[in-house]
Amino acid sequence: MIKVLFVEDHAIVREGLKQILADTTDIIVSDESGDGDDAIEKARTGNFDIAVLDISMPGRSGIDVLKELKSIRPSLPVLILSMYPEELYAVRAFKCGASGYLSKESAPTELITAIRKVSGGGKYVSPTLAENLIVNLGDDNGRPIHERLSEREYQVLCMIAGGKSGKEIAGELNLSAKTVSTYRARILEKMSMRSNAELTHYALQNGISS
Repeated sequence: MIKVLFVEDHAIVREGLKQILADTTDIIVSDESGDGDDAIEKARTGNFDIAVLDISMPGRSGIDVLKELKSIRPSLPVLILSMYPEELYAVRAFKCGASGYLSKESAPTELITAIRKVSGGGKYVSPTLAENLIVNLGDDNGRPIHERLSEREYQVLCMIAGGKSGKEIAGELNLSAKTVSTYRARILEKMSMRSNAELTHYALQNGISS
């Protein structure tokens, strides 16, 4: 039996996953968590074959949680299950130790396939992403400037590019408005830009959005 630790802050999504897996004979959600810190503690002490992790979490980002999970349990495969398109986050997730990346819009059968493959030691990507990963994972030359950003900074950039205000970003990420303003200032500095309009223009040119 493949024992899954499911990390997702929305209870309705967790219930949906359990219903999908209920029809399988070899996969079970052994435990679940609604936030990153709790998930890390459960991974530290529990016995799981795979963690299925949402990349968009309140407080700590899913990428930060992924890094810590791989630090405390290097052998635990992690499958990212995200609302974000794979072209936005998949390369970053794989570089941080993920074994698979799947959009929440994928068919239930694809999720089951991904869990089986990743828990068995394999990697899972969609066919459309495979070529892009091969190119990006092995080549750090000529990287776009947004690669300089931290995971949280990149997340804030995506939300700015999506037209969200500082207040809206703060609410969605469970951060203070001051913290969001600090992230925005760092993004502008790292990318040598001066305004949200410049960030949005860059994001549109590079296919970045929330």
